[in-house]
Amino acid sequence: MIQRIQTIFLFLVVVAMGITVGLPIWEQANPAGSWNLTAFALTHLDPAGEEIQSVTKWYIAALASFAGLLALISIFQYRSRGRQMMINMVNSLLMVGLVATVFLTTNGVNQEIASEVAGSYQIGFWAILVAMVCNMLANRFIRKDEALVRSVDRIR
Repeated sequence: MIQRIQTIFLFLVVVAMGITVGLPIWEQANPAGSWNLTAFALTHLDPAGEEIQSVTKWYIAALASFAGLLALISIFQYRSRGRQMMINMVNSLLMVGLVATVFLTTNGVNQEIASEVAGSYQIGFWAILVAMVCNMLANRFIRKDEALVRSVDRIR
């Protein structure tokens, strides 16, 4: 049924992935300028705020959008709990890949500029982690529903 608690958690995954796509993910401030990472681009700004360089990072937006789309598809797979759990497991792997991609990108920038400070992760990054927790909770409640259905079938 669509009004189950796992639907709320899956909807929160969709919202969190939207936040990841729409808000900053990482920021590094130096006296020589700052670096900002969003889901679409990595931008280098000088101290005055003028853009020096911008490198596209479309694959971060693509991964986050696909994770949100999978969660949305999973919401409407409530008739097949096994398929719903499988989609959520694939989505978990996709979000782990997204976190790894962001981490590798930010570490690459830190190594390139030889920064002593690691920078700070912004709300877009933390939204990915919230989405991972919500996805895990949704799977837990789907498993509970499946166990309940199986126990009722045993009684018959």
